[in-house]
Amino acid sequence: CSAIDACESSNGGCSSKAECRRTTPGNRACVCNAGYTGDGIVCIEINPCLVNNGECDRNAECTQTGPNQAVCNCLKGYSGDGKTCTYISLCSQNNGGCSEFAICNDTELTERTCTCKPNYIGDGFTCRGNIFQELLRNSNTSRFYFHLEALSIRDITGPGPFTLFVPHTDILNSDPRVKDWIAKGVMAQVLRYHMVGCANLLYKDLTTITNITSLQGDLIHISSSQNSLVLNNKAEIILSDEVGTNGVIHVINRILVP
Repeated sequence: CSAIDACESSNGGCSSKAECRRTTPGNRACVCNAGYTGDGIVCIEINPCLVNNGECDRNAECTQTGPNQAVCNCLKGYSGDGKTCTYISLCSQNNGGCSEFAICNDTELTERTCTCKPNYIGDGFTCRGNIFQELLRNSNTSRFYFHLEALSIRDITGPGPFTLFVPHTDILNSDPRVKDWIAKGVMAQVLRYHMVGCANLLYKDLTTITNITSLQGDLIHISSSQNSLVLNNKAEIILSDEVGTNGVIHVINRILVP
């Protein structure tokens, strides 16, 4: 007589995910393979993510990859290996995308607010100071700023409001009259003729006005021509409504002469 091998046929009736082990002649035991749980007849894949988040960090996602196997990935807004995840401050990198003149505040995961600093205005992504500061920051108007600085003209650093009509930098650089005005000591008068005090006049406001008085004292005439606003029948406004804390800047394509 020979002993009957209970595991010889159909894995001894054990699960395909189990090992059939001979015990005594004609008997066997079914043991689930590693990564599976059950009585051996029925073996179910173990999902480690169901217990304690698979040993992942509480700010990580556990993803099952196989029997009793998983990977841990930090949630959005966190960094790390999944076992340890650290909150990423949006504001810690590039000021959170806010303006350099804004304060970035983390509010919640993947969210932050941008608020312009005191003495600046804007939406937090773009923040502007007073118009004297803004002249320098814009290449279209920076030459006008340098002329003001050279002559120590600080009229527009006050609370305002002011309206400026600034000749484009290229115009100030190329007009030969500028050197003559500087030599004759009249450049300050020319510059002040481009400034209007006690008024924050946007483009739409200028369409309703025909004359305004400059800080130099002379009038500036405003008219419309081919859907554009023209000053003194010569200088066209080519860029408008650059708003600062104490006024507004308009860029013109000619120098105004009092």
